[in-house]
Amino acid sequence: MEIFLAEEVNGDRLVLGEEETAHCVRVLRHREGDPVDVIDGRGTMFHCRLVETGKKAVLEVLERVEGWGSHPYRLTLAVCPTKNNERFEWFIEKAVEIGVDTIVPVIGDRSERKVYKTDRARRIAVSAAKQSLKGAVPEILEPVTVGEFIRTCSSPCRLIAYCFDGDKVSIKQALEGAEGPFAVLIGPEGDFSPEEVESALALGWRPVHLGSSRLRTETAAVTAAEAVYFQNMI
Repeated sequence: MEIFLAEEVNGDRLVLGEEETAHCVRVLRHREGDPVDVIDGRGTMFHCRLVETGKKAVLEVLERVEGWGSHPYRLTLAVCPTKNNERFEWFIEKAVEIGVDTIVPVIGDRSERKVYKTDRARRIAVSAAKQSLKGAVPEILEPVTVGEFIRTCSSPCRLIAYCFDGDKVSIKQALEGAEGPFAVLIGPEGDFSPEEVESALALGWRPVHLGSSRLRTETAAVTAAEAVYFQNMI
């Protein structure tokens, strides 16, 4: 199923950006009158007819489907970018496929990667949303420090996963009966610092573990996304 992302939604007319237009018209060779499916990135799928094939394609809306490919929960994943950027990009792709609403790159005391650029991550999120048949594209926020995210996150269910010993419950237990929106915080390769964990616990974050195996950062983040998905979808 070919899906395109609209740059502009104006009533019963949609406009594709130049890149999406090129893929639609030049690569896939769609012509005026062809049926084309488009998402707005906010949860709606549009079944359309292509009416103009200029620099930016214009489409006429024939039918709209609200909440297309949606999930019945709200999830924010705050994850420290990995030293190997490909691993973090893999996490973004898989988290979008599973179901996530916001991804926040966070920089911790022990992070090996202190700078993270989000342009490529946003493109990966768009591609993954289209591939997994979702009308909404998750938001990729600009990086913040772990401390700032701990202080400013207002989700009712806030979970922090870390490796060193402490009084923790499984993420499955923590999610049972919990009300969202949900936020899960995953640390870097070197784990959170004790000071970061103490700050989170003092502000009401609940400590969790993800099982007996020690997981890489990107694996832990995907596991957390799956835990929320299975708790709320199955």
